Amino acid sequence: MIENVLNGNSVYCFEIGDSANVLKRIPDNSIDCIITSPPYWQQRIYEDYNGELSNVIGMEASPDEYVENLMVVIREVKRVLKPSGAFWLNIGDKFWKKCLMGMPWRVALAMEKEGWLLRSDIVWDQMKGTQSCKDRFRDIYEHVFQFVKSSKYYFDADAVRIVPEKGAYEKNGEIISATGVTGKKYLSQIQCSEVLSDEEKQNALSALNETLDEMKRGEVVDFRMTIRGEQRVYHSESKKISGRAKELSEKGFFIVKMRKKGFLPSNIWRIVPEDIWRKDAHCAVFPEELLRVPILSTCPVGGIVLDPFSGTGSTVDAAVRLGRKGIGIDLSNQYTEVAKRRLCETTKNFNDFSFYGR
Repeated sequence: MIENVLNGNSVYCFEIGDSANVLKRIPDNSIDCIITSPPYWQQRIYEDYNGELSNVIGMEASPDEYVENLMVVIREVKRVLKPSGAFWLNIGDKFWKKCLMGMPWRVALAMEKEGWLLRSDIVWDQMKGTQSCKDRFRDIYEHVFQFVKSSKYYFDADAVRIVPEKGAYEKNGEIISATGVTGKKYLSQIQCSEVLSDEEKQNALSALNETLDEMKRGEVVDFRMTIRGEQRVYHSESKKISGRAKELSEKGFFIVKMRKKGFLPSNIWRIVPEDIWRKDAHCAVFPEELLRVPILSTCPVGGIVLDPFSGTGSTVDAAVRLGRKGIGIDLSNQYTEVAKRRLCETTKNFNDFSFYGR
């Protein structure tokens, strides 16, 4: 079954069994993208593929044991992931003896020790939270980490850019940015500057005029200019820490532009954690909207997405809908049967899978 997906004869498959063992059947460096949410520590009671309670991940006696058991699976994940691939990991936290355990970061730090590079920490704002606690604030977010194996990896920024609803426009012969910037203020600051040299002033004026021309041509929709002595550097004034500080020191200015093609999503995603398949016995279903950006940005069309804790199949379903292949692994017969029904429904009207890159 897995072999059929790997060789292009199938679009998806589900395997029942222990993730660490099933993953051993997958060749090294063969998976484009891995997205998963393993069982949270001591949050629910899980059953294995025999329908019996067992000592599966999430039922450990201590946080350290949970991290260690999860790392057994993650080591196999690292082996099967391509050097160009990405691993997206969602883990919820846990209070134990009145103390927040920091479970996501315990796992993340353990992974960094084994060579993973943490590229993004997405805050998943679930937009609603528990109401029961009376002596602390409500829980309303979880972490979604993006890990990679190497410094160079596949990332399709254009596939997930947010295109601004409004572009630059012209009024009374004047070009105005999407947020109302005309450049007049910057022009005055450059001309009146007492800290810029004549050469720096000329270069700044040239750069400003070039940016305004780009807006006229529709290539840029908005911009901001930082001028030495007028605006502060965004993050740090140390040239060793901030490239922008170095640029400001050497040139006297820099310009940040928003191109017509849009900008990348931020690291805060506001997505309600609900899914139509939640009614089918699974208490922790991935909303497919949470999966869209990771799949589009880090898995090429026709590539393979793997979920080693697939549950009712949200990751595989999203992958297939977005023109990728999917492999799901789970201990539960019950969840896997739901996942299979789900994918049958998704693919029943598909007559041609040529766009999967076969």
